[in-house]
Amino acid sequence: QVQLVESGGGLVQAGGSLRLSCAASGRTFYAMGWFRQAPGKERAFVAAISWSGGSKNYAQSVKGRFTISRDNAKNTVYLQMSSLKPEDTAVYYCAAGANIATIENNYQNWGQGTQVTVSS
Repeated sequence: QVQLVESGGGLVQAGGSLRLSCAASGRTFYAMGWFRQAPGKERAFVAAISWSGGSKNYAQSVKGRFTISRDNAKNTVYLQMSSLKPEDTAVYYCAAGANIATIENNYQNWGQGTQVTVSS
């Protein structure tokens, strides 16, 4: 089992940047993913990274704007978000899973989420 705690969310203007962090405790030899859920919408895949950091996967909507990374010495995964748009407004969740797949059921452990709001 792994416990996950997200941080770094907040309110930012369109075009701005935020960096989300996900601190993991417990067994941490997992691929890690970020998902988001906007109001009235289903949770959607954002990005994922393998345990080694050598493989990454991004949703088309965030490619070129978001960067996922991890520091295994700190048991922390990051999501650097740049050129933010109002449509990026959502609760962002990190999750631990078997690989960098985009589907939710690949991920067994989830954090509580952190709110990101992008104003226009």
